[in-house]
Amino acid sequence: MFYTLGVRLYGSAIKIASLFNPKAKKWIVGRKIIWSKLPDVSSKKVVWFHCASLGEFEQGKPVILRWKNEYPNDFVLVTFFSPSGYEVKKNDEVADYVCYLPLDTPKNAKRFVNHFKPKNVFFVKYEFWVNYINAIHSTNCKLYAISASFRLKQRFFKWYGGIFRKALRKFDFIFVQRIENIKLLRDIKVDRVVVAGDTRYDRVASRLDAKISNLQIANWSKSDESIFVIGSSWPVDEEIIIPFINDGTIATKVIIAPHEVDENHINEITKRLKVPYQCYTMINDLNPIKTETKVIILDCIGVLAEAYKYGTIAYVGGGFGTGLHNILEPAIFGLPVIFGPEFYKFPEAYDFISAGIGATIRDKNEFIEAYEHFRESENIQEKAINFMKSQIGATDIIIDKIKSTD
Repeated sequence: MFYTLGVRLYGSAIKIASLFNPKAKKWIVGRKIIWSKLPDVSSKKVVWFHCASLGEFEQGKPVILRWKNEYPNDFVLVTFFSPSGYEVKKNDEVADYVCYLPLDTPKNAKRFVNHFKPKNVFFVKYEFWVNYINAIHSTNCKLYAISASFRLKQRFFKWYGGIFRKALRKFDFIFVQRIENIKLLRDIKVDRVVVAGDTRYDRVASRLDAKISNLQIANWSKSDESIFVIGSSWPVDEEIIIPFINDGTIATKVIIAPHEVDENHINEITKRLKVPYQCYTMINDLNPIKTETKVIILDCIGVLAEAYKYGTIAYVGGGFGTGLHNILEPAIFGLPVIFGPEFYKFPEAYDFISAGIGATIRDKNEFIEAYEHFRESENIQEKAINFMKSQIGATDIIIDKIKSTD
């Protein structure tokens, strides 16, 4: 009762926020049309993947693709909690249907589950919605969590977390990223746990075999100069790094891909830069990248992942408070990665540091120290690629385990 009350209050708070927050408005508007647009799946075998947002979708995608390959006639349903995931992937061809997850009330959960009658449900990494778990568990459906990650500070392990502990015990299997999670979960009597690893390694590994190319950047990078890639940066990241670009300490070409590509943020970056730069959206056959250009600003989304291919060292933003962004994307191409100090929720960051292909920094001095270290390190690209390859295989473990227990 108290959980559902909290969920309803959360929904009311978002309604109020939607009056002045565009993202909250999308969250509300998108859910208003859910029930009228649900597809007829009465003759389908539905497999449902729930992802909080875009990052979790990318984490679940290797399993979705493998499932579609194994069971091509199944109907794949993908739900999102966040507009930032739904708006980008609502037309993704990997799914047969994409929609928002209705608010987690008992009525919504029962109605949604009864409509789709899924045979398998996958919750990706985060978000364990209690009413949905209860509704799923009341059917003959199999329920799994994939690439899950747990920490002692989470509510499952608190004195008030009884309802959430009970929810975890209703999963057929929980596939976790790290072996340390087994003891945490067994201490709260959650026993159906399998260490599979992180499916994102499988996802980014596919890019090594793909013929990824960007002719504009490729032509610009043909000289002996290396390229330093700043990915998903925030103003605090740029404040640390851009002075070293301006004074020549970073004596290489630079790609800056800000996390937010709105006009105001791009203008702030260009005001800071004192060296020749070009914005990516202004580059074309009639206006190619100039010889003297030192910095390319990716003022659009969808280019960063392919840009990493041309880099030698990466800095990934978000580690100064918003949440560390994807450090696997640059590493699969052999780039060691520098990032901010707030990474305790990201086990891959600890692994990168331990493997010698990642470094965390708190200020300008630590940044330039890490940058110089990686610039002078021998065989660092080979080391990064070998580490990434050693982490591949989570998808196989998940699918094989499910098939063996069906």
